[in-house]
Amino acid sequence: MTHVLAIDQGTTSTRAIIFDADMHPIASAQKEFEQHFPASGWVEHAADDLWTTVLSTCRNALTSAGLEAGDIAAIGITNQRETTVVWDANTGEALHNAIVWQDRRTAPLCAELRAAGHEPMITQQTGLLLDPYFSGTKLKWVLDTYPDARARARDGTLLFGTVDSFLIWHLTGGRVHATDATNASRTLLYDIRQGRWSDEICSLLDVPMEMLPDVRDCAADFGMAQAVHFGADIPILGVAGDQQAATIGQACFEPGMIKATYGTGCFALLNTGAAPVTSQNRLLTTVAYQFDGVPTYALEGSIFVAGAAVQWLRDGLGVIAHSAHTAELADQADPAQNVILVPAFTGLGAPYWNAECRGAVYGLTRNSGPAEMARATLQSVGYQTRDLLEAMQADWPEEGASPVLRVDGGLSANDWAMQFLSDILDAPVDRPQGVETTAVGAAWLAGMQAGVYPGLAGFAATWAKERQFTPKMDAQTRAARYSAWKSAVAATLSVDVSGD
Repeated sequence: MTHVLAIDQGTTSTRAIIFDADMHPIASAQKEFEQHFPASGWVEHAADDLWTTVLSTCRNALTSAGLEAGDIAAIGITNQRETTVVWDANTGEALHNAIVWQDRRTAPLCAELRAAGHEPMITQQTGLLLDPYFSGTKLKWVLDTYPDARARARDGTLLFGTVDSFLIWHLTGGRVHATDATNASRTLLYDIRQGRWSDEICSLLDVPMEMLPDVRDCAADFGMAQAVHFGADIPILGVAGDQQAATIGQACFEPGMIKATYGTGCFALLNTGAAPVTSQNRLLTTVAYQFDGVPTYALEGSIFVAGAAVQWLRDGLGVIAHSAHTAELADQADPAQNVILVPAFTGLGAPYWNAECRGAVYGLTRNSGPAEMARATLQSVGYQTRDLLEAMQADWPEEGASPVLRVDGGLSANDWAMQFLSDILDAPVDRPQGVETTAVGAAWLAGMQAGVYPGLAGFAATWAKERQFTPKMDAQTRAARYSAWKSAVAATLSVDVSGD
């Protein structure tokens, strides 16, 4: 058994990818599922959709590869991280729809907790900010909404987890309720310095600790996927949140290395080594990975909208038929216009962390059209990434971050966007030969634990770039464009769109 099955459960779709003994993908399957928007700023998934799409994609990938479950050495899982699921420990049925990381319904609660002076304690313990993005306040909302929920949690019949935990529980037939340190570090409930759930924060949010999963290394025994699912028992040996899995897949194992993943949002992680770095610029301190009980930490900046802005052009405005058309359109844009899109559709992430502001477009003329909007959309990704990297460099000046950015995710395939990214950063941008780095990271964790893949140094040696983008923009133009972006963000933050 030398093959590994990677489950990549994302925000809009679920994928299963089978890797061979050389860590090359040989078969895959993908299935989208419905997004639910029950109120403004609310984003949900039907939890059963997450589970059924995992089953179907795994089975389809096995069939496509011409393999049986007995040929698979291990399963690795990577997942959308902060999305919150609460389910019945007897039936596996979710109490409420999964509340997605993008969901903003707990913004008023976060504001109350911040006003009461709780944020410094929470940040010190978790490395996170008081923002609706994270699982803790989502979980409190569920517990507050269902009157008997806390009693059921205390008697062990109601469980909480991020999506990885939900899948592990179902795959193992309810035998294992566990997560890994990277997913735990995104819940707002986990003390990243002590390596345990925080009694103080759980008490503050009135979260019964009985409902929390066991926290394990990224490469560890997470139980057996039961034979009823795929035809034979398969050990689950690797788990990491999607952005940490991408960090692993990009082989960013040395302090100072940076990766950025461009999917629905954008997530940049800077490896800071053995010590957690406290940000002074509203970045997040998080667990990059954990082996043998020892965590490696990272600074993370999160952009809520990256690829989602391209989807908006396609589905919301209807100005493009396919996402790939943005590069062609951007090339056609009028160079005399400087249209700027601030894609704050669900607020702004790092380093601003404003949940209430909304998107805006600046610099429109009568002649502005689809080409200018496409260019502005792709440029917004570069501008937001620069915001993140400048904050990282300010937080970690004595060590210094790598001048090279490793990129992955769907939008990284867009040459126009990557060239602009290099231009606005004034730094090289490396795209790897395989952009499926998230799944690669999950597969390597499981395969390494199973003994079929090399250790950390051996894996790092396999990383190879497909293309490097280098800056072509002159310094004056770069400075002018970034200054205009900063002005646009400031203007966006100044506008109250609540209607109150």
